[in-house]
Amino acid sequence: METANAVQKPIKLLYFAWLRSRIGLAEEEVVLPAEVRDVASLIAWMKGRGPAYAKALENEAVVKVAVNQEFARADHPLRPGDEIALFPPVTGG
Repeated sequence: METANAVQKPIKLLYFAWLRSRIGLAEEEVVLPAEVRDVASLIAWMKGRGPAYAKALENEAVVKVAVNQEFARADHPLRPGDEIALFPPVTGG
């Protein structure tokens, strides 16, 4: 049973392409607040972390998310220890 004092395992956030440039990081580990339970609430929380995050994530339609190397929808649940990658759509030529 979890307690309020339990140490939460962080998630790993990975940023690719122009998201990496705009945020200024390739990756980071964070412990999510209790209200962040899915991809949609993660993006909303991240936008409040500062101007670089807000600018990078302002158009959610062009940000793709993978959780543990699987594409994820907005309602995908998040768990401590997850690896979450954020990247723009990939195009080929």
